[in-house]
Amino acid sequence: MPDIAAPQSSLDPRYSDSAATATAWADAEGMLAEAELFWISTVRPDGRPHVTPLPAVWSEGALHFCTGPEERKALNLADNPHVVLTTGANTWNEGYDLVVEGEAVRVSDDDRLRELAAAWEAKYGSFWHFEVRNGFFHHGPGDALVFSVAPRTVFGFGKGEPFSQTRWRFG
Repeated sequence: MPDIAAPQSSLDPRYSDSAATATAWADAEGMLAEAELFWISTVRPDGRPHVTPLPAVWSEGALHFCTGPEERKALNLADNPHVVLTTGANTWNEGYDLVVEGEAVRVSDDDRLRELAAAWEAKYGSFWHFEVRNGFFHHGPGDALVFSVAPRTVFGFGKGEPFSQTRWRFG
């Protein structure tokens, strides 16, 4: 799967200082690749939100995460694949936050999973070593499903002077 084409960056003047400029997608993509922790939002079958932290890997134009088949997020995704993944800093006046909206699609091809397993270990270290068998990551005593989220829309929030809100839309 080739990297996604760079979308147009648009600055929302309603939420940006007059001196702000739109952030380049290449910069946002670099932040997604470097971020260690993300928060995933899924929707429970009864419509209530579910949010939890997790590590994720940016690869070939998408964020990838894993979860046990019986975990709440996996159960939620079985009914509704729409997700939001966020990352950034928990400060008001500095840093940059990213919000990625998309659809979680299961990755089950063992060759692709081996590539992703290597990416996880390269990013997070040997604790995140996964074996790949029969369409799953294997770690310790359990199996993990792997999902890919290609962005549909991404929002970037520059904090501090100048405050900014950039939006990227994908086809």
